[in-house]
Amino acid sequence: MRKQYPSTTAHGSTCDVGDQEAVKAWVTQCAKESSKIDVVVANVSALAEGDAIEQWDASYKIDILSTYTVIQAALPELLKTQGNIVVINSVSGRDIDFTTPGPYGAMKAALIHYVASLAHSLAPKGVRANTVSPGNIYIKDGVWGNVERDDPELFKRQMALNPMGRMGKREEVANAVMFLASEKSSFTSGTNLVVDGSLCTGVQF
Repeated sequence: MRKQYPSTTAHGSTCDVGDQEAVKAWVTQCAKESSKIDVVVANVSALAEGDAIEQWDASYKIDILSTYTVIQAALPELLKTQGNIVVINSVSGRDIDFTTPGPYGAMKAALIHYVASLAHSLAPKGVRANTVSPGNIYIKDGVWGNVERDDPELFKRQMALNPMGRMGKREEVANAVMFLASEKSSFTSGTNLVVDGSLCTGVQF
């Protein structure tokens, strides 16, 4: 980031999102280093496979509680800047898909509701909150790159479901996040922006 944007200051660090106290300390440090927080983008998932209680527990702790924790920790700063929140979600929160049975889709559906409720309660205070739900996004060393190598039949089936004939690019998700985080969407709050190339078959109201 520093090489690509030499006129800006970039900070990087690691944090165990399953450790609530570590998340709070990390947010505090970010606010200290940057002097303010304008935007929080929460993008975490346990990606727990299976339908056992252990997968449900891991998904709740990571997908739900860590998202809640980082937002709550940053909220005092966001109220000062009248900033905004973007939570990276998934089309699995809208459609019943190959991730079922299991906790993944249920957790993503819960996040859509949580962020919408945040938007409603924070709107009078000038803070916006939205979700972005990507469909199949291809990254060579990401989930679908791994599926392509390890389970080519699943990859082929999922690719065939994409009406555009391809999976999405990470830049296409990033552009949606940038739009929601910017003043260009200053009257948009509580929405779930789907970036899926028309993968979802249900109508979103």
